[in-house]
Amino acid sequence: MHWHRLILLVACCLITAAAGGDAVLYRQQTLTTDGESWTLAVPAGMQLELMTRQLESPRMMNFLPTGDLIIGSRSGHVYRLAPPYRDPEVLVTLSGYPHSIAYRDGELLIARTDGMYRAAWSPRQAAIDPGSVKRLAALPAGGHSSRSVALGPDGRVYLSLGITGNCADNYLDTSYPFDKRRGGVLVLDESGAQPHWQPFAAGLRNPVGFDWHPVTGVLYAANNGPDHLGYDQPPEYFSRLLPGSFHGMPWFQYDGEQLRRDSCIGSRPPRPAREVSLPVATFPAHSAPLGMTFVPAGALDARFTRNAIVALHGSWATRPGGGRFGSRATRRPPKLVMVQFSDGEAAGVVDVVSGFQRPDGARLARPAGVAVGPDGALYFTSDAHTQGLFRLSPIHSSNNNAVRNSPGEQSSIEDLLETIIRLT
Repeated sequence: MHWHRLILLVACCLITAAAGGDAVLYRQQTLTTDGESWTLAVPAGMQLELMTRQLESPRMMNFLPTGDLIIGSRSGHVYRLAPPYRDPEVLVTLSGYPHSIAYRDGELLIARTDGMYRAAWSPRQAAIDPGSVKRLAALPAGGHSSRSVALGPDGRVYLSLGITGNCADNYLDTSYPFDKRRGGVLVLDESGAQPHWQPFAAGLRNPVGFDWHPVTGVLYAANNGPDHLGYDQPPEYFSRLLPGSFHGMPWFQYDGEQLRRDSCIGSRPPRPAREVSLPVATFPAHSAPLGMTFVPAGALDARFTRNAIVALHGSWATRPGGGRFGSRATRRPPKLVMVQFSDGEAAGVVDVVSGFQRPDGARLARPAGVAVGPDGALYFTSDAHTQGLFRLSPIHSSNNNAVRNSPGEQSSIEDLLETIIRLT
């Protein structure tokens, strides 16, 4: 075989292995905002854009069948953005932290700290009268104040909420007082005259983002762990949620290898350790996973199809002990990651976009909500530093300057080819 044919064959194999296997190739991209330039690692063939900064503390997001984008916020504004999602409009401003919004049958469902609210709304309607927003079902208030809402494949309303602290004796069960029924995902029973919540999955400290696998229909959630066990423990959970499943917190903590009893809470666990469902994937402690979404077929490209994208908000915790008063350079960095699935099961975690935090601890953004748009691009909000909306979408360029998903490894396709040539 001629050497040039061998070089071509080996190069093609390397490219195919990188693009078609578990590895993800990256390129470096410079993003400039406020006169500052940031070097990010984005997937090869993709580009990151800042769509708008005209959002105040945006959080969870949801695309409507019309193509419009609805975003809740910590500021109280509920935003609507029409394509191309650069000019937000305020639909309504509410107290009580309208963190997450869903749409069904001519109404918006607005998850606020003390309850699920509803408001009649048409996609052509420019504004909503705050007085028309009525509570559909009450929720325990206080503590972790975010509430996330989504419509399930079965058409029912699902909502997640966290416990009141690190070790609070809260559990989603009717045996607990109403204000202590917390820590997991609820489903709304609307079969009777008065809608009421039923437990779906319990034992999660603060499961902010959740979504259903597009093939299996199984529900998954990203969960924030407690803060009292130091900088490195416990890892953050990515969990499979089944009807009635129990995930252990705050009584049990999974340390990455085994389940351990947490001594910070003295009450008897409502269920034994043998009934605890372990996470199917984990992230480093204090990564603060927030929004998550599965990528449907036809969006982005085949590397992402039927995998879960999770927004890691990054930590306030610092080394060595996990308190907030150490060097900010030691905080867990914000990033987007992907939980890869194989045959419908979680199989590993890789970065999607990183570089939001510099070595000195300065930050460009903190991802919060994440969703796939009708154009097949990935959108995410940032609620701090750069407050706004970003888009990750394919580009058509032969110069992707790809690098592997390994810290400090900057080998591009061109470098690989040059190495092959030198060796031959």
